[in-house]
Amino acid sequence: MTASLRVDVVVIGAGFAGIAQAIALREAGVESFVVLERAPRIGGTWRDNTYPGIACDIPSHLYELGAHPWPYWSRAFAPGAEIQAYLERVVTEESLSPHILLNTSMSAAQWDGVAWRITAMRGTGHPDTSASEIIADHLVLACGRLTEPRIPAIAGLGTFRGPLFHSARWDHGALHGDLTGQRIGVVGTGASAIQLVPELARRGADVVLFQRSPAWIVPRGDHPVDEADIRRYADDPSALRAHRERLFAEGEQRFASRSGDENAAAATRDVALDHLAEQVPDPDLRQALTPDYAFGCKRVLLSDDFYPAIASGQVRLEPSALERASGSTLTAASGATYDVDALVLATGFETAEQPYARLVTGDNGETLAEHWSTGMAAVASTLVAGFPNLFVVNGPNASLGHNSSVLISEAQAEFAAALIAERTAAPFAYPDPVRVTQAEEDAASRDVAQRAARTPWVTGGCSNWYVDDRSGRLTLLWPGTVADFRLRLSSARVRSRRLTQNEGAPS
Repeated sequence: MTASLRVDVVVIGAGFAGIAQAIALREAGVESFVVLERAPRIGGTWRDNTYPGIACDIPSHLYELGAHPWPYWSRAFAPGAEIQAYLERVVTEESLSPHILLNTSMSAAQWDGVAWRITAMRGTGHPDTSASEIIADHLVLACGRLTEPRIPAIAGLGTFRGPLFHSARWDHGALHGDLTGQRIGVVGTGASAIQLVPELARRGADVVLFQRSPAWIVPRGDHPVDEADIRRYADDPSALRAHRERLFAEGEQRFASRSGDENAAAATRDVALDHLAEQVPDPDLRQALTPDYAFGCKRVLLSDDFYPAIASGQVRLEPSALERASGSTLTAASGATYDVDALVLATGFETAEQPYARLVTGDNGETLAEHWSTGMAAVASTLVAGFPNLFVVNGPNASLGHNSSVLISEAQAEFAAALIAERTAAPFAYPDPVRVTQAEEDAASRDVAQRAARTPWVTGGCSNWYVDDRSGRLTLLWPGTVADFRLRLSSARVRSRRLTQNEGAPS
């Protein structure tokens, strides 16, 4: 192992959350930090996901960092490549590149009683593949939830003869350009599938779509941004701020329909059913596409072209899961068989059990994975008992089903940066690490459970990625508004400052 590097902060991940954290540290006056990114480029989700049709399902002008408004989005819902370019532009404008170690992963992190000792490994393909040690007073995990593709256990999958890959690892060499005559199987009907399936059909492919359960889908309303609006936003920042505030308010209003308010849910459910009826005339096909669980139980999806693709006949809906593969023949749970040339798994990600958690060891020799063995938990979604000076951004209960999760990541990043800055600015006055107790973490989990108790996420009759199957707890989604979350962070910071000042000051 090579010689140690000593910094105030190590941030893991250079997606939206990690970049937000780097900016927040700078704003708080903390300059001694590095960001470890295992890939050769920054971008996270938007670097990894390049499948045909990929775009954001949050309005473009709300899916951006507050300090970097962008007036030039081409569409109401930004294509993935534009978001990736935006993040790279932010890194350049903030001069963050010297702080970012690309192609470098965290292979272990150990709290030694005083600081974090992080083992950093250069990635495969880099000339230097040796490990190095970084000692940091603070560790921020900004690894995201949509990083490790979930590969379902399908009998015989290894016998499939054609191109086979997850939607987040799109093989552009295998499927690109005109796909006329290509028979493509797609597994899953989540957010990725409803974007890529219409695009495959547009390119001429014959698609069979394996649907375990249908999704609630509402109109997307996507369109090119008017050139006059682009000029107005570029010339008048206040106009762009006002537009962003309107989008934020609309998002907060959606919380009612997603969280189980009967009137709001019924009204939006009717919108979804009308959308389905207008675009799918066949009653049997319509029935197969109608969910049998409560509105909001799963992620509500947005699309203008998914139903027309199904109704066109070019996409064949198989209303059951893929059960097994034998060579190029796929067999559904219904018994139906299909011969395909390529198979795409749009099957989501390992969200409940975060892969990074097994690499992080706290002050009692317990790994984060062991600590979270019955589901992720944290005080204010950020601080974990038994893991001093550790901050998790975009982790437990930090996702949203109604508004932009970037807002949550930014709030957490600012919270973490403020606490870190207080310690680094006066280390002798504040020698003790930032800690929370197990009792506080348990109380935070009870608060989430109470908020979620009557919501469709836990009572709606579906299986979703918001809930950890090991405990039945809501561990991914924040069961409140963005305003609620910010208030929660504010209260946690007041408590953390009081603890540091009263218990940490030298006697």
